[in-house]
Amino acid sequence: MQIALSLMLPREEQTISVCRHIIQGAMREVGVVTDCIEDIAVAQTEACANVVKHSGPGDRYEVRVTIDATKCVIRVVDTGRGFDWRSLTDGAGADSSAEEGRGILLMQALVDDVRFVSKPEAGTIVHLEKGLVFNEDAPLGQAATRAGPSG
Repeated sequence: MQIALSLMLPREEQTISVCRHIIQGAMREVGVVTDCIEDIAVAQTEACANVVKHSGPGDRYEVRVTIDATKCVIRVVDTGRGFDWRSLTDGAGADSSAEEGRGILLMQALVDDVRFVSKPEAGTIVHLEKGLVFNEDAPLGQAATRAGPSG
């Protein structure tokens, strides 16, 4: 079983929480444990917030989500000019008191893989990936158990 969602959203701050609730609901329905859901939700919120705040002049962004028996992959895609994610950190990590850059540190701390692909005048893709942990009676968790370690 695999769940794939694609959300096209206006580049407005209130869409960030709408997107978060949709993704949390999908993970809850397939039985992902609460701690794992919350980690992904915070990382996804930070990725969307970066797009809403730093990209432009595009008026929309897309969030693509894939949830399967082993992982959740989220791609936040802006269609604006893109943004230089390196400018949001000092390369070695942002100062915890800094106004900018903490979101990237949060994403890196909460998910297994964070990647940025930015093309000037074509936009930026923020790629988040995290291995999932399921409740014992979860449909996707049971599918992963039946499939065994080789998938």
